[in-house]
Amino acid sequence: MGIINVTSDSFFSGSRYRFSHSIARRAKQIMEEGGQIIDIGACSTRPGAKPVSEQEELNRLEKALSAIRKRYPENIISVDTFRATVAKWAVKEYRVDIINDISAGQMDSKMFETIAELNVPYILMHMQGTPENMQQNPHYENVIRDLVLFFNDKIEKLKQLNVKDIIIDPGFGFGKTIEHNYTILRNLETFKLLELPLLVGISRKSMIYKPLNIKPERALNGTTVLNTCAMLKGASILRVHDVKEAVETIKLVELINAQPEFQFI
Repeated sequence: MGIINVTSDSFFSGSRYRFSHSIARRAKQIMEEGGQIIDIGACSTRPGAKPVSEQEELNRLEKALSAIRKRYPENIISVDTFRATVAKWAVKEYRVDIINDISAGQMDSKMFETIAELNVPYILMHMQGTPENMQQNPHYENVIRDLVLFFNDKIEKLKQLNVKDIIIDPGFGFGKTIEHNYTILRNLETFKLLELPLLVGISRKSMIYKPLNIKPERALNGTTVLNTCAMLKGASILRVHDVKEAVETIKLVELINAQPEFQFI
């Protein structure tokens, strides 16, 4: 999943695209480098960010979706939004394939019933708090147990609405300390218990660049290391800024997983 942010303040400047021609060029790059999904976000969710108005989000998305759908009508597109009205508009007007909700329905009580109506795959992400306050002393009794219970509850509510296509995302960096993030990554295979595809989005995040004392622009190598760990522990989808490197990671991990263990005779 390749990222396109049609914002002015996302944490990684290399993911920001504001003009139709640059958005279309980025979409082409994602596909040519082997990306299978284009994820478009029009409302920054970096720590401390205040949400833009619904109308501003729609205006930004319209520019991006029209530019991409005009040139690449069959490409799989995901829209990153926590607003049910935006999700409905994107699916109805631009045939968006997936809704990616950072709030798991907690920032809009109508999201679950909207997803049920739209009948599209839904990315259910865990976040403690909101982007504006999520990094103000996040706390868990047991981060793995708390996330599993959270997902169990949300999945049950979605299934009651007959929503079947659910993808879970632990939400690295969303209301979590660096220690929380590494505990989740270390225990990622635990989420296999939920028997749903697992999306991991750690690309160039602070859990990489802060321990290494570098900027996000220099965090590609660390991203590849952690994406490799995530794949080995059961990740199904990688959400990334750097598609070519992620595709190479996936290919090599698949080779590792495909080889039978050596047997002494």
